[in-house]
Amino acid sequence: MAGPLPEHPRVLDAGCGPGRSALLLAEEAGAHVTAVDLHQPFLDGLAAEAARRGLGDQVAVVNCSMDRLAVPDHSFDLIWAEGSVYSIGFDNALRAWRRLLAPGGVLVVTEIEWTAPDPAAAVSAYWDSVYPLRTRAANTDAARAAGYGVHAHWPLPENDWWDEYYTPLTQRLARVDPRRPGMPEALAAHRAEIDMRREHGSDYRYAAYILRPHPHPTAENGTMTSWTARPETADDIPAVRAILLAAFPTAAETDIVDALRADPQAWIDGLSMVTTAPDSTPVGYALLTRCHVGGQPALALAPCAVLPSAQRAGAGSAAIRTALSAAQAMGENLVVVLGHPEYYPRFGFTPASRFGIRAPFDVPDEAMMAMALDDTRPVPAGTIQYPAPFGE
Repeated sequence: MAGPLPEHPRVLDAGCGPGRSALLLAEEAGAHVTAVDLHQPFLDGLAAEAARRGLGDQVAVVNCSMDRLAVPDHSFDLIWAEGSVYSIGFDNALRAWRRLLAPGGVLVVTEIEWTAPDPAAAVSAYWDSVYPLRTRAANTDAARAAGYGVHAHWPLPENDWWDEYYTPLTQRLARVDPRRPGMPEALAAHRAEIDMRREHGSDYRYAAYILRPHPHPTAENGTMTSWTARPETADDIPAVRAILLAAFPTAAETDIVDALRADPQAWIDGLSMVTTAPDSTPVGYALLTRCHVGGQPALALAPCAVLPSAQRAGAGSAAIRTALSAAQAMGENLVVVLGHPEYYPRFGFTPASRFGIRAPFDVPDEAMMAMALDDTRPVPAGTIQYPAPFGE
């Protein structure tokens, strides 16, 4: 869901705790992880476990506040904050971490949020006193205001609360000595929290947010431009036609897109992306539709277009990256594109022939490209079958 990452991504595990996520990221993603926490026993245990697993050169531990990390800007390809952001606050974290993300970087953060429009009074009073909650819409607005695009939102399953937290906690509470100083108060507080979750769990949840910072303003011909890419709406269709007509010498691409919209076997809602200028004017476009490779489902990236006045300033890249991120969030994997071999590799595309994939027509090998959004999944080989509107 976080999108394609470099082969060995630089990862910040913010508020790493005992380090379960840091170890997983190092092992499964081949990441070089900087694990940050203020509790030294956690860091000591993580360092020892990383060494035991042969990951000592991939995991570095740092004792500091997660919003005061003294590293250069753009130091990380991924910032991972699982169950920790409440300690500094969602808004503060978004502000502190944006400078740390490299171009194309992604922030994965879990946040607790309201799910009920009118939560129970006892629940509301509890969270107002320890960590005021917001709704998904309010958190999304906060992320956008901080300069991020929200590329995915994934509620954590209910069993995470119990299997991974409250059930083990209940077992530990049963073993502690209630005569220890402060223990009666701690036991009462934990048991009240567990009872509240059991009785009013439908009022609130944890959810993961996949956030990408909007590109910093780009200089082009002496002016500054900042792009926003999002799924098209029905109101965008005339503007999309205008972009395509301005970008291509004929109306062929415009007609293809119109035909794809009318083809339920090809069109996938949410994968037609529009890039807008700061005044909300659509200036760029990228489309992913259903195709097949060797009879298996895949996606075709085409067409991509930008108004001539906005070309060479990142508007097309913004639409493409947003489309690919959305496709990955939907569980899609293989994407093919026929295009310029010096442009599309920046997104992760390589010659399709390396996958055993070929076009249904003669085309230079370097121009027919493919990429897997999840390199742990198998990729089908064979001939590409495009949707009917593309023609033979």
